[in-house]
Amino acid sequence: MIHDVVVIGAGPAGMAAAVRSRQLGLSVLVVDEQPAPGGQIWRGIERNSSGPVPAALGPDYESGRALTTAFRDSGAEYSPSTQVWQIEDEWTLFLTSEGQARRVSARAILLANGAQERPVPFVGWTLPGVMTVGAAQILLKSGGMLPQGEVWIAGAGPLPLLYTTQVLGLNGRVSGFLDTSRGPGLGALARLPSAWRDFSGLAKGIRWQWQLRRSGRMVRGVGDLRADGDGRLEHIEWTAGAERQKVKADVLLVHEGIVPRIHETLALGCAHDWNSEQNYFAARLNRWGETSREGLFVAGDAGGIGGWAAAVISGKIAALGIAARLGLPVDSDALRSQDRLDQRRSRALALRPFLDALYPPPRLQIADDVIVCRCEEVTAGTIRKVASNSAPDPNAIKAATRCGMGPCQGRQCGYSMQAILAELHNLPVGDVSFFNIRPPLKPITLGEVASLGDQERTE
Repeated sequence: MIHDVVVIGAGPAGMAAAVRSRQLGLSVLVVDEQPAPGGQIWRGIERNSSGPVPAALGPDYESGRALTTAFRDSGAEYSPSTQVWQIEDEWTLFLTSEGQARRVSARAILLANGAQERPVPFVGWTLPGVMTVGAAQILLKSGGMLPQGEVWIAGAGPLPLLYTTQVLGLNGRVSGFLDTSRGPGLGALARLPSAWRDFSGLAKGIRWQWQLRRSGRMVRGVGDLRADGDGRLEHIEWTAGAERQKVKADVLLVHEGIVPRIHETLALGCAHDWNSEQNYFAARLNRWGETSREGLFVAGDAGGIGGWAAAVISGKIAALGIAARLGLPVDSDALRSQDRLDQRRSRALALRPFLDALYPPPRLQIADDVIVCRCEEVTAGTIRKVASNSAPDPNAIKAATRCGMGPCQGRQCGYSMQAILAELHNLPVGDVSFFNIRPPLKPITLGEVASLGDQERTE
C-alpha cells in the first residue's frame, strides 16, 4: 500500500497536519518515536488528565488535549514507538517497531519531528547527575518525577524558567537558578514593541522571572559553569561578576536553547540556510513548507524554532501544500486565506524575534580537556590538534578522530565541532558546514535488518 503522506512525528505540527490531511481526503500514516501522541510539549497529555501534575504544567499543556483527541478521531493510521531509520528516493521509508523492521511507501513525506536541546559542552557535563532541563521535563510529564537533593538549574531561555516554576509549583526543591543569559541588549529592546502582539506570552515570561527573583533562588550574570565529582556530580562552581562560587549539588539541569532537527533533511541533500541569530541550520522551505526536494515537507520547529502555536499552524499549511503537490481538486490558496493561516502564524510568531534577541546562543569557549563527542569520547583538544593541520571541514576531522561517528551521528557534537573549527580558522560560524549524514539515521540491529527480509519473503 502506498500512503498519500507519511507524517514523521506526532507533536503539534504532525497532529495538525494529519487532521487537516484527512479532512482533505488524503490517506495518512503517522510515525511516532513516542508511545503516545503529543510530542515533547504535550507528552503524556492523554494520561495526565487529573491531579497536581497537569495543573502545574499550565494552560499551554492543557491546550493540547483537544488536538490530540481530534488526531485520534481523524482516521489517520498511527504507528507509535516506531523509528524511521532510512528514507530513500521516491519516498520509501524503513521503519522499526518492537524489534521488527518494515518498508512503507508514500507519495509525500512531512517531517514534523521537532527540535532538540542545543548541546553546550563544559567541564563536567558528562558526569552522572548532570542532565538537560528537557530530559527532566520528560520525567515530569511521563511519570510525575521531580529531581531530589540539592538541585541546581542553569541556562537561558523560556524552558528553564518554565520548568523551575513548575517544580516549585509541585513543592519540589530547587536550590538555585543560574541565569547564563547575557542580558537584554539593544536588539532585544528594539523588538519589544512588536512582541506586545503576543501579550499573554510576554506576560508569562515576566511572571516566571518575577517568581524566581522573589524566591531568592536566581543568580544573574553567570559564566564559566563547571561541574565536578568523584564518579558523579558532587559540586558545581561558576563566576558571577568578580566572584567565584562553589556549592554542593546532587543534580544539575542545563539548557541553552533549542535547534531544529536536521539530520533527515541533511541526509536527503536538501538545501539549508544558516540562522545567524540563533546559530543553527534549517532546511530551506517554500511558503507551503516544502524543501528543495519535491514532495518532502517540513513543519513545526523542525523547520525553524517558533513554538507550539506556530507549529500547529505550519502543520495545517503543510497539509494544504501536500494536497496541492499531489494534485487534489482543492484550492489550497483559497483555503489558506479562508482560515487566515498566515495572519494567525504571524501572531503566533510575534514574540519570537524578541526571544531570539533576548537569548542569543552562548559563546562557546570549550577547554581542551572537555569531551565534545560523548559517543566516541573525543575532546576539544584532540579536535583542535587535528584541525590545525586540516581544512575547516567537519567531515575530515570526523574521519581522523571519529568525532560524530557514534550512534547520535553528530547530534550532540556537530555544532560544537563547527564552532571550534570557525574559531581555529577565523571564519564566521555559518561558513563551516555540518557533518555529512550517512544511513542509517538511527541505530538498528542486524536482527532488525534481517526481519525486513523475512517479512518481505512472506508477503
